[in-house]
Amino acid sequence: MKKTDSENTTAKNTLELLAPGTDEDLKVQKISPGLPEGVSSRDVYRDILRIALPASVELMLSSLVSMVDLMMVGGLDSGTWAITSVGLTTQPKFLLMTMVMSMNVGATALVAQAKGAGRQDAARKYARQAVTVNLIMGAFLSVLGLLTAGPLVRFMGAKTQQILDAGTAYLQIQMASFLFFSLTSTLTAVLRGVGDSRTAMYYNSAANLSNIVLNYLLIYGHYGFPRMEVAGASLATAVSQVLACGLAMWAVSRKKCYLHMSFKDDFRPSRQEITEIARIGLPAAMEQFMMRIGTLIFSKTVASLGTVEFAAHQVCMNIQSLTMMNGQVFSISATSLMGQSLGRRRPDMAQAYTTRCRRCGMSIAILMGLAFVLFGGPLSGLYTKDAACISICVEILWIVAFIQPFQSSQFIVAGALRGAGDTKFVAKLTFYTVLLLRPGLAILAVRGFHMGLSGAWLAITTDQILRSALIAIRYRSGQWKQLPLLHAGKATAA
Repeated sequence: MKKTDSENTTAKNTLELLAPGTDEDLKVQKISPGLPEGVSSRDVYRDILRIALPASVELMLSSLVSMVDLMMVGGLDSGTWAITSVGLTTQPKFLLMTMVMSMNVGATALVAQAKGAGRQDAARKYARQAVTVNLIMGAFLSVLGLLTAGPLVRFMGAKTQQILDAGTAYLQIQMASFLFFSLTSTLTAVLRGVGDSRTAMYYNSAANLSNIVLNYLLIYGHYGFPRMEVAGASLATAVSQVLACGLAMWAVSRKKCYLHMSFKDDFRPSRQEITEIARIGLPAAMEQFMMRIGTLIFSKTVASLGTVEFAAHQVCMNIQSLTMMNGQVFSISATSLMGQSLGRRRPDMAQAYTTRCRRCGMSIAILMGLAFVLFGGPLSGLYTKDAACISICVEILWIVAFIQPFQSSQFIVAGALRGAGDTKFVAKLTFYTVLLLRPGLAILAVRGFHMGLSGAWLAITTDQILRSALIAIRYRSGQWKQLPLLHAGKATAA
């Protein structure tokens, strides 16, 4: 099939070439390992990669930029304090991002279902409502973050005035640009819902490349720019977020965009669409909130080990964030294709897409795990020259390698469940594992058994294994097929 434009939103995928299913098809509970008649594995993998490949480029570059940020900051004199000051802002920032990102989950699922049901008008309306909601929340959270930056960094465990001042400045600059991040993330989410990950790849990649250049100029003060050190890294990120926002708005304003928007459109809040977004988004909000609280408690526990240990932890977390990209990429495909399949009432295709997304992610996860075992030392040395820090990192990277298959599996299957709107289960599971189990085990290992950073990472391992198993059991139960579809999808004719 010939693709007619760069966004790839008008090209038909395998799902759209099949006959729509019926409401009775959604009631079938059995998970079949086979493919629907007339569909080959090549067709399914093609649809998956059509979404995953552009997303992988975008997320890989984003993760690499995050790594470069930390490497450049770590290159400052006595870089462990700088790495620590940046690391202490990570969880507070993610906590403030929770509401925006969770509403995006609801928007992605509903836009995907609307596209699968053939309702472009409904997909556009959901997208506009998501933009309206997240702009309001983004403005509120931006002000909140600016006012609470100092207390949050202090709460996270800043042990010296230098770390507190640098961390506070970093977080405040991030919050000043939060509204732009909010709008960009929402536009990215709804574009992914219709399977258009290529457009987001373009504007986010451009912004990430600008971030690297600005890092070089602002952290060290090259070519006449002021030497801003940690604050310079944050300002570089903030400027790149503004650039990404401008490019994203331009992308969706083009008439050939499936979700075309203009300032003349109706962006007034609509109770029906916002309620449907919230039905999926609020459980996701609780999931993300609990995850961030649990991770915040976990990070605070690790920070109590000392500056070198926390710097090593931050390096390993940064490396692990690169590995999460694998699960996230195929999770994006799983969410979009699950939603579109259910919107078209083809649960058999939803199963086919999810199974193969999981296979792709698992294969890459195993390869990445081997790479961390073989090259842990050189990789850690890219961040810091501190021998003690590198030694700890090498030890932790063995654990990171082991959890790769579990991490990938739970990311991808959870993404599929979100595409079906099954966010309540994922939220409950997060409560028990990330909010209770992980920090509880970490506190016991670090403070009770004095196992150091290795003990904390063993808590992460236990969490990942348990979550992977329980999410797989939920998916195989087929309960996601019984969830109500969006209003627009029910109104769609076959």
